Amino acid sequence: MKTGLRITKALSVLTLSAVLLVTGLKGAEPAQAAANATPSYEVKLLLDTAQVLNADGSLKSSVANEFQISEDAQRLSVEYFDTDQLQLNNEGWNVRFRKKEDKKNYELTYKKRYTVTNGDINAALTQANKEGFSASDDNYDAEVDWGYSKQTLSFSNDKKTNASKGLTLPSPDQALKQLLDNLPGKLQNWKTSNWGKQTLADSRVRGPVQVSKYGGSFQGLDTDVEVWPIRSANGSGTDTIIEISFKTSDYSVAASNRTKLINLLQSKGWLVPADSLKTNLVLERY
Repeated sequence: MKTGLRITKALSVLTLSAVLLVTGLKGAEPAQAAANATPSYEVKLLLDTAQVLNADGSLKSSVANEFQISEDAQRLSVEYFDTDQLQLNNEGWNVRFRKKEDKKNYELTYKKRYTVTNGDINAALTQANKEGFSASDDNYDAEVDWGYSKQTLSFSNDKKTNASKGLTLPSPDQALKQLLDNLPGKLQNWKTSNWGKQTLADSRVRGPVQVSKYGGSFQGLDTDVEVWPIRSANGSGTDTIIEISFKTSDYSVAASNRTKLINLLQSKGWLVPADSLKTNLVLERY
């Protein structure tokens, strides 16, 4: 009887060890990777300055009526920071400092861009995920900018600092200090430790540009018309860039209303069949 009892105990120990071994192996399975981010969509198209602006720079009444614009434009001062070699831009980063006339804060934006190739938004989201921009990161808002012929995925980190109402910006050194003080970790350590901080610290101001922003509506969607007077290439005057845009969280709504907007603008003779490059123009011309 004692021999049989010893055998039974031994078998029990072996069985328990096997269970623990299997359980331990299961517990060692790697955690699932974070899902891709879910973007919103902003459709952006260019308007023909000669066709939509009056001689004094205001919107023509035909444009205001078409998009139900009834109030005066909101005014903004916008500037960007980058090095002489545009090192931030070359890595897909833009750093913007903005002041809205009617708001009591400065707006600091750090944006990382990814090219969308042949409309494959998922591929761009997957690439961004590999570089740390996933659904689990709630510090950045994912958005697809959808222009006339191309799409760009972006991740924006927006912050605010206190200010008074008006368009006055701090000195470039003071603005840069605020941008450095609020620098997000992804940009700070983008290529190597402190690469972003060192690169931004070596940057200079580009701008400011005094922007006029009109609020209206298209197909029930809030729609903006922005007028950007950007320094001309030779520095002797300005080139006015006019952009109309709307936002939505739904891909199908963006797609269908983009087509409707293009058709409308073409029928009116207002469309410029090109993609907006206003940020690049500011970076290059200031």
